[in-house]
Amino acid sequence: MTSLLVIIILALLGIALWQLTKIFDLTQVGATKDDSQVANDGDNNVQGYLMFGFLAFIYIFTIYGLFKWGPLVLHTSASEHGDSIDSLMNLTWIVIFFVQAITQVLLHYFAFKYRGKKDQKALYFSDSTKLELIWSGIPALVLTVLILYGLYAWTNIMFIDDDEDTIVVELYAQQFNWTARYSGPDNVLGKANVRLIEGVNTLGVDLSDPNAQDDIVIKELHIPKGKKVHFKFRSQDVLHSAYFPYFRAQMNCVPGMVTEFAFEPTYTTDEYRELPYMIKKVANINAIRAKKSIELVANGETALDPYTFDFLLLCNKICGASHYNMQMKIVVDTPEDYKKWLSDKKTLVQEVKISKETPAKVEGGVTTDSTIAIADTSMVTKITMK
Repeated sequence: MTSLLVIIILALLGIALWQLTKIFDLTQVGATKDDSQVANDGDNNVQGYLMFGFLAFIYIFTIYGLFKWGPLVLHTSASEHGDSIDSLMNLTWIVIFFVQAITQVLLHYFAFKYRGKKDQKALYFSDSTKLELIWSGIPALVLTVLILYGLYAWTNIMFIDDDEDTIVVELYAQQFNWTARYSGPDNVLGKANVRLIEGVNTLGVDLSDPNAQDDIVIKELHIPKGKKVHFKFRSQDVLHSAYFPYFRAQMNCVPGMVTEFAFEPTYTTDEYRELPYMIKKVANINAIRAKKSIELVANGETALDPYTFDFLLLCNKICGASHYNMQMKIVVDTPEDYKKWLSDKKTLVQEVKISKETPAKVEGGVTTDSTIAIADTSMVTKITMK
């Protein structure tokens, strides 16, 4: 309703401005008017000063944005390769701001200085090998450096040595949730296919595969600090994107294929919560939530719970109506706590076995056990005959 009201107000304002321009035109009846459609010195002067005004707006807004939204950017990286990503990003920002500062100033200054004037002809020349070499060579050199640096960083991140000691974990994406599958003691994931999805086997794991016998399926992702984790990604339905913002990692999850990358966490969840910047950030968030809670309680609604930082896995592709809610909690443990957490988890094979042994319930709480069902049917038949 509010959106509709805003649209109506904007439409009415547009109509009002249009009517004002019509009224202004009527007041100019009899006045000398230039209808030649050719810009004169006054028009050119106005355009020149507007160029300077727009230049001022660009830089004022840029400076304001740095102070206003600068603290919201991601801070300390929580992965081994994160520093390389941050360095590459910072170098790119510096180059962009430097080039933007020079080109925008020159563009708007020249637009003002060489604005049209009566009886003044523009001086131009068809080509200049020297200038073309400068404005083509410098960008090519800068881009070459950035691309090579980026390829170097990408190769270091994506390269996974087969002999390297890693933990293999599959992340399975579907609208709109994530599921993790751990490879177990053999560190090899069993085969899987969506055609094998049935009951509690929601990932379609091939239970006849020897490598699948120790696979563990779970909804909360735990990984150990100081240990490289080799992630493999699958998607059940549409294109998703596994995004680990604090670990500076992202990979598309494509239906019908397996994608992968690896990273090594450098902070446990508890350690990251104690970083000075994170303590300050959480305190600021909770101050905002407390203020909002006062309004909610005053309106008879439930107050917001205090915020506690957790690493999250997000979907970075617009995959449907509940895309915003497709997230998974990540807990980075110490190696000892990770082993303890994983030790009491049932394997998928055990969960499937338990699900088959447990009688399914039907309406009214009566089981679907075949013997009981036959007996009940017989009893109903006798009562009906009587």
